[in-house]
Amino acid sequence: MNSILFIVFLPLLAAIVAGFGNKSIPSGVAKGITTGALFVSCLLSWPIFLGFMTGGLSASVTPVLHFITSGTFDASWSLRVDALTSVMLVVITSVSALVHLYSWGYMSEDPDQPRFFAYLSLFTFAMLMLVTADNLIQMFFGWEGVGLASYLLIGFWFKKPSAQAAAIKAFVVNRVGDLGFMLGIFGTYLVFDTVSIPAILEAAPGMAGSTIGFLGYRFDTMTVLCLLLFVGAMGKSAQLGLHTWLPDAMEGPTPVSALIHAATMVTAGVFMVCRLSPMFETSQTALMVVTGIGAATCLFAATIGTTQTDIKRVIAYSTCSQLGYMFFAAGVGAYGAAMFHLFTHAFFKALLFLGAGSVIHAMHHEQDMRFYGGLRKHIPITFWAMLLGTLAITGVGIYGVGGFAGYHSKDAILEVAWASGRGQGAFWVGTFAALLTSFYSWRLMFLTFWGKPRWAGSEHIQHAVHDAHGHGHHDAHAHGDPAAEDAGHSPHAHGHDAHEEPTGTAGYHPHESSLVMLIPLIVLSIGAVAAGFIFHHWFIEPEAGETFWKGSLFFNEHLMHEMHAVPLMVKLAATIVMIIGLFGAWMAYIYKTDLPKRFTTTFDALYDFIAHKWYFDELYHLLFVRPAFAIGRLLWHKGDEGTIDRFGPNGSAWVVALSSRLAGRVQTGYVYTYAFVMLIGLTAAATWVIAG
Repeated sequence: MNSILFIVFLPLLAAIVAGFGNKSIPSGVAKGITTGALFVSCLLSWPIFLGFMTGGLSASVTPVLHFITSGTFDASWSLRVDALTSVMLVVITSVSALVHLYSWGYMSEDPDQPRFFAYLSLFTFAMLMLVTADNLIQMFFGWEGVGLASYLLIGFWFKKPSAQAAAIKAFVVNRVGDLGFMLGIFGTYLVFDTVSIPAILEAAPGMAGSTIGFLGYRFDTMTVLCLLLFVGAMGKSAQLGLHTWLPDAMEGPTPVSALIHAATMVTAGVFMVCRLSPMFETSQTALMVVTGIGAATCLFAATIGTTQTDIKRVIAYSTCSQLGYMFFAAGVGAYGAAMFHLFTHAFFKALLFLGAGSVIHAMHHEQDMRFYGGLRKHIPITFWAMLLGTLAITGVGIYGVGGFAGYHSKDAILEVAWASGRGQGAFWVGTFAALLTSFYSWRLMFLTFWGKPRWAGSEHIQHAVHDAHGHGHHDAHAHGDPAAEDAGHSPHAHGHDAHEEPTGTAGYHPHESSLVMLIPLIVLSIGAVAAGFIFHHWFIEPEAGETFWKGSLFFNEHLMHEMHAVPLMVKLAATIVMIIGLFGAWMAYIYKTDLPKRFTTTFDALYDFIAHKWYFDELYHLLFVRPAFAIGRLLWHKGDEGTIDRFGPNGSAWVVALSSRLAGRVQTGYVYTYAFVMLIGLTAAATWVIAG
């Protein structure tokens, strides 16, 4: 399986060429090399995935280089390919290749295209290194690599203060999670005396029930290790508490959002938990925490998605919520179901993000959905693509027949949560979150593609029409009023009448995106429609799943059998709440468009709480940001200026200046002054000699 070397390192070579070549090579060359490399990696990845599905391939390890060897510590780099890796390979390379192609159109007018495509390829390489890791040190390299690449891509338009702040926020919040991940790696090596993942997973069951001492107390060894590792997953996969960086990541170009949220960074935590699933299975406490955090994140993010007006932020919170589903699936022991939802989610979430980018492109970079409306006739291909993505994420399907991608994967998670016994609380939370998912997804569609056009009278659009593409991208929501009402009402914050007929904007009309942007939408649409019913057999069916995964993750065949025996109402629950959410969105944004305003007026405290994202940003600002700045100012004024500068360079300069002034007084220029000084010196010397 030497093709794995090409799959992993072609994106790196392309990133080096495009990055170091930068403006010294034509943009077309940089784009061609990076995009071509990703399509080659993609074409090489699918046969590996299909080979594991058909049983024609088994796990293999390809040595790369010796890295660190010291005593019993060996961190040699090798590329491990098994069924779990093969799933991630097709997800990463497929989405990344399509994002590269899409970016040809979306970034066509940006002057820094070689740098952008180099960052995309670097991001992809880092994620590929992570998922092919054979030891924890190599995994940590990829882990930090995607963190670095996300910082570069989120802050790509670095002249925008908001982009700078968002990049720093993502970097800092992830460092918090990465501290837990590092401690987990250190502890794992301390306990198992190796960083080799296969060796750790083989020895993990034998450590169940053992304890480890710390500060005079004894703790369950595997619980401590798993919780530390999970803190790292919380940071990368934006789980509740370490989620605050994810919505701000929208400051990067839209293709970046699709790559981060669908295929790379945010899926790293889910992959890591599934890769180390035999470790997590030794600690019921750790699994309960994973289930609880996942379910809480699922609900939390879904509530916020119902109030957002920025089209990209709605989809960003949707990602956060869907990641919660994946984690509580892993928490109840259904790692195959978690990976199945990761797989299907990659297609429909990339589709939704790239579709949103096509809408933003058509609307001259306006991102506020309150200035959309009636776009389905103007951008029909984008409309149909986003409609298919919405049908997939909301889980539209018919029991006993089949449905879109989310119908198979999300419903499977809810069923297995019920079947597990310990996850029935997560089932109810996930079911309610599914209702909210349907509501905010259809709300996005209705505000964007149905109703009267609200864009023709928007001063945002008028100004954006004249803005340059690229560094001048407009983020309408970044500093907007989160309490402004939804449409059918243009927001009062911008002074538009709710039912005002569009007045026209100097002949402005929304336009469909170029073919190079539409092709990825069409391909991803196929995945959003078909990925669920084609592949569910190998991911979650008891016998087929056991054969497919082949020990690459912990597969509970008994639990998968129990999943099929849950009551009918459990099987229908997701479909029922999907219909309720659709009906609610239709009532509020098509039939009775005054309902959102009436709701926000009646429940203004609840609405403000949700619209302000449960006040997490404000709380963190109070608890961490303000004290950090206060400590910084204290060290600056009292430490740096008041102590170091005062007694260091400033103090030395003061002593030299004083000495110079005193010496200057002695240098009078008169002979008798110098003679007097000489006489005093001789007298002092003679006195010292005589006294001695």
